[in-house]
Amino acid sequence: MATPRVLMVCLGNICRSPMAEGILKHKAQLQGLDVFIDSAGTSSWHQGEQPDGRAQEEMLKNGIDISDQNSRPFRPDDFDHFDHILVMDTSNKANVLSLARTAEDKAKVKLILDFGSEKKGNSVPDPYYDDSFDRVYDLLDYACDAFLQELK
Repeated sequence: MATPRVLMVCLGNICRSPMAEGILKHKAQLQGLDVFIDSAGTSSWHQGEQPDGRAQEEMLKNGIDISDQNSRPFRPDDFDHFDHILVMDTSNKANVLSLARTAEDKAKVKLILDFGSEKKGNSVPDPYYDDSFDRVYDLLDYACDAFLQELK
């Protein structure tokens, strides 16, 4: 089986999606799973920047270093390079779907919280303005566990 390729997507690619990338990489590594994971944003506002310092701090509290990540915008050719495109909220989903070229592209896009029945249909809130990084970590931790269960 080919290595599954997963892209995490949020608005600026400096808070939620880098956290999700870091959590999923950490969990996959601990479970001995071969998964390629990256992240992107639906905007290019922060292109080339490291994750928000508050996101890095929350991740380090949980034993995960994401300081080597750099923000990049989502591109239409990402549909060609990823099997799963996991978005943080309905706005991200609409923005990514607007770039989809085929039904196959659209089928790759899912809300990250759709994995695991408890939170299906919900969005991961953007912690940029309200400092809810601990809550976001908990939601992403839950979602990444549920995603890996489905991937197996």
